[in-house]
Amino acid sequence: METPPLTEKEKMIAGLPYHPFDKQLSADRLKARELIYEFNRLPPKSFKQRKSIIKQLFGHTETMFYVEPPFNCDYGYNISIGQNFYANFNLTILDCAPVNIGDNVFIAPNVSLFTAGHPMHHHLRNQQVEWAQPITIGHNVWICGNVCINPGVTIGSGSVIGTGSIVTKDIPENVFAAGNPCRVIRTITDEEKDFYYKQQAIPSF
Repeated sequence: METPPLTEKEKMIAGLPYHPFDKQLSADRLKARELIYEFNRLPPKSFKQRKSIIKQLFGHTETMFYVEPPFNCDYGYNISIGQNFYANFNLTILDCAPVNIGDNVFIAPNVSLFTAGHPMHHHLRNQQVEWAQPITIGHNVWICGNVCINPGVTIGSGSVIGTGSIVTKDIPENVFAAGNPCRVIRTITDEEKDFYYKQQAIPSF
């Protein structure tokens, strides 16, 4: 028995070339747009309603998370967030491939996560061929403002990405990385935590 051909959605999630204007994918994007439209236009005090919409939109959430409007994404169902997730204003996620985000991740304003890509040669671009690669963000990560994370990137747990960075390659755990292209500046150590607590007279837990 022959295996049925992959759908365009299956190709998209698998990282294969696909056509985004497929009927199913177009319907999925429209459904996400409707939810996002409602989310972004709710009154400021509508915390429960906004949280309910994100739970409908995302593929996976935990109990504690907060997403500031405005927010935008392509499909929503490819986004997975861990516990204690916070996203500030104007987060954009092009989730054509899976976007997996760990626990205790803070995202500053105007951050963009792009899994989507287009062929370099115009002949294929003009045929509306696209591709996508997943983005993975570990636990305890802080993404500072105006950062752009490109397709296929993994950011290791405990790391900080500096303001305005363009992340084109994987970033290891427990480092401060910044720049265009983003590169490791230094390691983040436990001695730095202890120094901060002493300087600020904050009790260590």
